[in-house]
Amino acid sequence: MNPYKEILNLINEQEEWRSNCLNMIASENLTSLAVRRAISSDFGHRYAEGLLGGKIDDLQVFDRFYQGTKIFDKVEAIAMKFSEKLFQAEHANLVPVSGAVANLVTYHALAEYGDKISGLSIPCGGHISHSRVSVAGVIGLREISYPFDNEEMNIDVDKAKELLLREKPKIMIFGGSLFLFPHPLNELREIANEINAVMMYDGAHVLGLIAGGKFQKPFAEGADILTSSTHKTFPGPQGGVVFCKEKFKEKIDNAAFPGLMSNHHLHHVVGFAVALAEMMEFGREYAEQIVKNSRVLAETLYELGFDVLCEHKGFTQSHQIAVDVSRIGGGRKIVESFEDANIIINKNLLPWDSLEKTGNPSGIRIGTQEVTRIGMKESEMKEIAEFMKRIAIDGEKPEKVKEDVIAMKKGFNKVHYCFDD
Repeated sequence: MNPYKEILNLINEQEEWRSNCLNMIASENLTSLAVRRAISSDFGHRYAEGLLGGKIDDLQVFDRFYQGTKIFDKVEAIAMKFSEKLFQAEHANLVPVSGAVANLVTYHALAEYGDKISGLSIPCGGHISHSRVSVAGVIGLREISYPFDNEEMNIDVDKAKELLLREKPKIMIFGGSLFLFPHPLNELREIANEINAVMMYDGAHVLGLIAGGKFQKPFAEGADILTSSTHKTFPGPQGGVVFCKEKFKEKIDNAAFPGLMSNHHLHHVVGFAVALAEMMEFGREYAEQIVKNSRVLAETLYELGFDVLCEHKGFTQSHQIAVDVSRIGGGRKIVESFEDANIIINKNLLPWDSLEKTGNPSGIRIGTQEVTRIGMKESEMKEIAEFMKRIAIDGEKPEKVKEDVIAMKKGFNKVHYCFDD
């Protein structure tokens, strides 16, 4: 077969398949048609190297090394202005090309080889970019893990204070990949002051909830830096961003460019700008529905016999639900059988797992942001929980459940909370 046709066929196969799936990976989302228009525009062909410069129409613009950026300058200035307002930040840098790179920018700007950083361990929800196995290790940072309360699924504040005073990390990281409840920024700000540490909040998973006022307010609660990707609960294209207090602006900007990147991805910045406009208009309603859906799905799963974590706390305050499936086959078996029924989720380590269990961990992680984005609400969450029970608990063949999943999904293929209409 002609390679071009083969690739087109695979694209069509992917889109046909996933349009018939319940896509519930907690780190994915759909962009609107308006955002897709932005990322397929001419900006995707162009370069714009350079740093902050003067102003155009009262908007900050840039001194560039290439010509041909006069229109992009205005777009990026608008995106910075909107995002600083939406996230209550004193400065925004839109150069990072992913959330992990945004974290690396922060490390490169504010830490030196051999410095310590504190964060969650991977089984407790920390992202790999918070550890020596990934970008932190590349520049020689040493991580220390916060004591974790497995029942509360959160940092143990009292024990963390003791650890921080003893170890004195340069950067204190909050946020994570398994992120059910707000982290204790206020409670640990005094310790950060005492040990002269920078408080960094990785908001990659919850940026859309923060934008909608439904999770926590990192800067108001003590954070110095907010890093993020732009495509999980925040429904933009894949990319990264660093927000910071004014006193860190120069170091962050220089670490991003020319420190770690040359040209940033202009079409993604433009897509992010469109998504910012959408979230300023629809973000609160969207975030509220995500959290409602998460709680109803978690409660229904619990009532149907699943070991959903944190029943005593209402299960979750985010887009995520964590379920211990160790007694019904483990994470790998569950996610593979769900995929056979067109329900797409991921297996996930839980705090009591070792890293050796990565292949078949105790848990699964379910995200509601994408199904919310296509208009599903509480009644659909109850239906989804029933699908999951039929497979994981009742032992029904996934192929039979798949028929019902496809029938349900046919009514939900339009993106909501956006300007597409």
